[in-house]
Amino acid sequence: MNTKLTLTIEQSVIEKAKRYARERERSLSDLIENYLIALTNENAMDEENVSPTIAQLRGSFKMPKDFDYKKELTDSLSKKFL
Repeated sequence: MNTKLTLTIEQSVIEKAKRYARERERSLSDLIENYLIALTNENAMDEENVSPTIAQLRGSFKMPKDFDYKKELTDSLSKKFL
């Protein structure tokens, strides 16, 4: 269930955040929600044992639950260098 939340944030920060979200074709609410999920679920990063680069991307796009990033990365690098 979605619930409305009111925040007090500097206008310049809001404008930059909206621009950031628009450039990524996401809603500001979606970005904030994903950030809060990641922030409150600190153990998930340790359990998944993902690289720092992948960890930084968390929340920036939605991928299938069965997505194997290591396999995709290996396949991509193999195509590029072999």
